[in-house]
Amino acid sequence: MKVKRFFAPDMRQAIKKVRDEQGPDAVILSNRQVDGGIEIVAAIDYDESLFEASAVADDQKSSAVPSNTAPDKDTTADPTPAAAPAPRRTRNAVPGDWVQDPAIVSMREEIHQLRGLLENQLAHLAWSDRERREPLHTEVMRRLSAMELDSALVERVSAPARQARDSQHAWELALDELSATLPIADNDFLDHGGIVALVGSTGVGKTTSIAKLAARYVLRHGRRHVALVTTDSYRIGAHEQLMTYGRLLGIPVQVASDHKELRSTLNSLADKRLVLIDTAGMSQRDVRLSEQFATLADSGMPIRTLLVLSATLHPSVLDETIRAFSGVAFEGAILTKLDEAASLGGVLSNLIRQRLALMFVTNGQRVPEDMQPARAQSLVEQAAALQCSSELPADAVMAEQFGGVRTNVLV
Repeated sequence: MKVKRFFAPDMRQAIKKVRDEQGPDAVILSNRQVDGGIEIVAAIDYDESLFEASAVADDQKSSAVPSNTAPDKDTTADPTPAAAPAPRRTRNAVPGDWVQDPAIVSMREEIHQLRGLLENQLAHLAWSDRERREPLHTEVMRRLSAMELDSALVERVSAPARQARDSQHAWELALDELSATLPIADNDFLDHGGIVALVGSTGVGKTTSIAKLAARYVLRHGRRHVALVTTDSYRIGAHEQLMTYGRLLGIPVQVASDHKELRSTLNSLADKRLVLIDTAGMSQRDVRLSEQFATLADSGMPIRTLLVLSATLHPSVLDETIRAFSGVAFEGAILTKLDEAASLGGVLSNLIRQRLALMFVTNGQRVPEDMQPARAQSLVEQAAALQCSSELPADAVMAEQFGGVRTNVLV
């Protein structure tokens, strides 16, 4: 083990001296303030066992002669000076403890800040270079970002713009790619019937959507072949709204509070071609969600499930909702309140990322006029129209998302 003492005006320079002379494997044994700066004692080829052995040997030597025993008068004194006892290892000598030194902590924080500045500058340079090389592509990326699509989707759907003739052509290629990427589900149950349950969080418009679906079916096939069921036994007066829709449409409405009642109710409606089930609206964090899933699963009947989502929800809430309600297998989704949405990019991003196919959209309260089968191109056009009223993201935002440069600074 090679030990050496270093002096420097401050800790940063002292550490640099240690690294320059002894390398990155050096171990700092101690550090202290001295006149004119910092003193560091460092070692290479550090072996902790040497300190332990020295300390044990020193303890054994000290205990061999009791401290209160006088030396024999006839004993000849040894003229050789006694060797100084081996230094005890202190806390500062423990490998890794030196990084807790306030000066070291401060230096690490400063390096982190410098790294952040460096990454930011490199990202700006990379984005500026990208704009210079691919002006049409980056213009489309900026407009797609203004739609609030997530970064990965922006990169994906903007790729065809590299082959565009001009700005308009580039934008059309990107929107076509987005339309092709959006999953759309078949809504054949309105023709072939079945048992269909709508699930979703509170206030997204499940009951109104049930009424719209029932009304569309009545207009096509008559009221004799459709019935409504509600399993909402949580909210006070939860049945009244559905009962009102049933009276207006001239179709029966029944209540089932658990899986046994649901099974019995569905058996009694076996002569109906279409049965629509309205479930209780619950928060995506409600612990009773599993009970609702169990009610549908234990009914003993093949139930097709649709997830109802509101276009006004924040993208992060949409993502959490889709994951929370994935306790049942969805055949598709219904997107409500399109007329109230300020942006659709977050919704489209979630549907594509979660691979959740869209079946219907609604854009008002009228029954059944304000419900249409989902059309990818129409949705994308509406999302683009909402983007026109939004400001394009600044260069700083684009550089942060798409600069594509990260430094490897080791701290």
